[in-house]
This record gives sequence, structure tokens and C-alpha cells, in this order.
Amino acid sequence: MISLMRRKASLAIVATLTIGLLAGCASKSEPRYSPKELSRFDATAQLDSDWRQRVGQGLGRAQYPIAPALDNGTLYAADERGRVMAFEAGSGNRLWQKDLEAGVSSALTAVAGEIYLGTRNGEVLALSQRDGSVRWRARVPSEVLAAPQPNQQLLVVQSVDGSVTALDRSNGQERWSHSTTEPALTLRGTGTPSVIDPVTFAGFANGRLVTLDNRNGQPLWERRIAVPQGRSEIDRMVDLGGQPVLTPDGRLFVTSYNGRLVALQANTGEILWEREHSSHLTPVLVGDRLFTVNEASHLLAFDARSGEEVWRNRDLEGRWLTAPAFAGGNLVVGDFEGYLHLIDTQSGRFTARTRIDSSGISVRPVTDARRIYVLTNNGRLEALDIRR
Repeated sequence: MISLMRRKASLAIVATLTIGLLAGCASKSEPRYSPKELSRFDATAQLDSDWRQRVGQGLGRAQYPIAPALDNGTLYAADERGRVMAFEAGSGNRLWQKDLEAGVSSALTAVAGEIYLGTRNGEVLALSQRDGSVRWRARVPSEVLAAPQPNQQLLVVQSVDGSVTALDRSNGQERWSHSTTEPALTLRGTGTPSVIDPVTFAGFANGRLVTLDNRNGQPLWERRIAVPQGRSEIDRMVDLGGQPVLTPDGRLFVTSYNGRLVALQANTGEILWEREHSSHLTPVLVGDRLFTVNEASHLLAFDARSGEEVWRNRDLEGRWLTAPAFAGGNLVVGDFEGYLHLIDTQSGRFTARTRIDSSGISVRPVTDARRIYVLTNNGRLEALDIRR
């Protein structure tokens, strides 16, 4: 099978496996969006580097989506060869390092004294936040690219074969499993489930969103978010590659590739509003505004109540942006040339920019109030503060 290089925007076939890209067989296609050159702007903020460290060999040639995790003042990061490290978030001092026996392939999740991650050979590991020791290992059906998602009792893992497995958080034993049929051609990656105590919301490459009962894994409701259209397999891809965003009042926001941005009632699946919108990245909700990055790397702001577009920034078109994060009144995104961009959430205008590393940024930055933690493709980890 042939993998397609670049993210969904370029769709050029290569013979090597790449992450965040396409997997399957398809005919050659020309890049759809050429990267825009960066233009000058009047900065209203400044990004000051506080500390930097090195995390092993980075994300590897495949650029595995190994995003760091922050919990209780400690930042955890890993490289694709299985080196996991812990840093004091304030100072950057390294607390410990652990070399695993398997290559890491997923983003990290850190919560309640443990770190969860997935591997290329279909393992899920629970590590101690204290020293990185392995608490337990569990096997799932295939490679794990999405960060494992916990609730009080379960750890829910989505694999690249379209399966969702619930493991017991205390020992890794399987509690239930749900599987679906994947299309022949998909984005190289999977959706990340959203998990609360009673249910799991999971999106799949067939364009469907399913709500699973966490007692037994049985579907409670299912909704088609995107319908395959077009003549080619590439045109017909409808992956739900991001993570559903759930609000405290029970609304659910879901993006799809070649599909729609949809707001639903979480308990019933009733559609509240929908917009034509192609994206495989997770949006971010700030107050009553929903911010997304589409397939062209345009940044968009929507009114979360009505779905009306508030503003759109096209200045980073084709620059393969990360999913957006939020810090200090700004959206935070990285790009393929290693630039970190800050965009004002109210106006959509740039407030600050700095280059972290020419190897590029492909995983979502981690943020905490006015501080940003960025991991580049070659393993440079940097902490930056927003100054006005």
C-alpha cells in the first residue's frame, strides 16, 4: 500500500509512511494549496523563550503525533523511539528519563499520577508520573496514534483499524471493544475519542460519529457527519480525524474531512447547526466562539451558538498548521517551517510570531495561561511566555 505524503492538503504519493497524512492506494494528485509566504505585521505581543530541552530523536521521519502532556506542574514528552522524559514546567529541569522497549506513536495523556501512551505495535502503556516506571501494558488490535482518553474507571483507546477498546485504568484489562469497517483510503491517523463517565464519543474514517455506553461498549446513537462524494477515492474521504469537543451544557462540536462542521445535542445526536467545512483537526472552544483550522490552513472563528462565521484568516494558507490551542487571549498554531503564530481571538489578526526550529511543528502546542510549550519535529522542546 502506498502512503501519501504531506497532510491532506498536498495529497502527493510517496512510498514511505507518513503521519497525519493519507494511507491506502490512490492516483497521483498535485498539491492543492501552495504555502503562502509570511508577511510582516505590527506585533502587539512578544514571545520570550524561557527554557529549551531536547527530547530524544523527536517525531521521526513519519512525524508521529507524539504531543506532550502537562499535569500538576510537570511536562511529559516522548520521542518515536520510546524515550519518555519528565520536566519541571517552570524551570525546564529534567526530572527523569525512561527508555521503553517499543516505539511511541501517540500523544501522551497525563492525569492522576499516571501517563498513558500508545505504541506502533498496538500496545498501551501506563507509566508512573513519579519515575516513569511501567505500571501495566495492554494489547489493542492495531497501532495507536490517538492519545488514550480516561474517565474515572476506564482508559479508552482508538486504533488505526477503526476499533475502540476500553481498558480498566487500574490494571489494563479489557472491559469492552467496539469495531467499525474502515474505508480503503483514509487519512493517516484516527479520531481521538471524547470520554466522560457514562459515554464515549468516537468519530471514524467512514464519516460516522458514534456514542458508546461505557458500561458495555454498545452504541447508544450514531450520526453520519460527512457523506462520501466525488469520483476519486481521495475526494470521497470523510475522516473524522479530530476530537469531538463537548461543552458543560451538553453540546458536541465535530469536524470532518471533505465534510462539515457540526454542532449536536450530545445526549440525542440532534443536529443544532452545520456548516460546510473540511478539517481533520480538533477545534478549540473559547467562551461562545469555536475556532478551527480547515484543510487549506485557514483559521476560522464561528459563533458556537449559531454557527455563523465571525472571521477568517487566510494568511497561513498551505502552511500545514497544527490544531489550534489557546493562551492569553490568543490562538496558538505552529507550521511546517517551525514558526509559532499568535492570533487575536477577537479580530483574527496576528499579535506575535517567532521561529522555533526549521524542522517544523506538527503537534498541537501545550498551553497554560500565558505560557506555551512547543515540541518540534526533531525533538526540540521549548517553553515561551507571552509578554505585552
